[in-house]
Amino acid sequence: MSNSPIFSLNRRGFLAGGAAMLAAPALAQDINSAATTQAERDLSDAVRHNISSFQSQDWRPYFSDTRNGAILVDTTSRALHFWNEDQTVYRLFPTSVPLTEDLTRRGRTSIIRKVEGPSWSPTPAMIKRNPEWPSYVPPGPDNPLGTHALYLSWQYYRIHGTHDTRKIGRKSSNGCIGLYNEHIAELYGLTQVGTQVLLI
Repeated sequence: MSNSPIFSLNRRGFLAGGAAMLAAPALAQDINSAATTQAERDLSDAVRHNISSFQSQDWRPYFSDTRNGAILVDTTSRALHFWNEDQTVYRLFPTSVPLTEDLTRRGRTSIIRKVEGPSWSPTPAMIKRNPEWPSYVPPGPDNPLGTHALYLSWQYYRIHGTHDTRKIGRKSSNGCIGLYNEHIAELYGLTQVGTQVLLI
């Protein structure tokens, strides 16, 4: 996807390597050249810090059925999987995940509320860690929940969009699962109140 941070960094590394190859005579090219090494470092850094694993999953190891639809969030591979109730629709989206293990919650929950154009208020724990944060952010381009939010049965936990696309594929949230705005809009349309959710 063209706005994906992974794509941009990989493309930049590829172009940098390609430019270095074109600039040097064929016989003088050295695979250990500084330009190639730097491109490899850039690529390695991108993979380490910003990655989602795009591997299809089957719903059966995780759910007994797909009644009301099912969402699997894999916090290790930083990917969200969705199946609709009759399994005719399957979607796989890259996500952001919590910054640290203590902010990460795993287990079974469900969607209890859906909001298009959500507002946002920091949790008491967030305010304690970041007292300079505003107490309320209305819907709009500065809202950390992006364009849509799926509220889970766990207090303060959501699957939501983000206007900051750099966060996707990274450990970058305070506990929520983030998607590109266009992906959360699609997921919002596919889900319903009662859709089952499993975070692993």
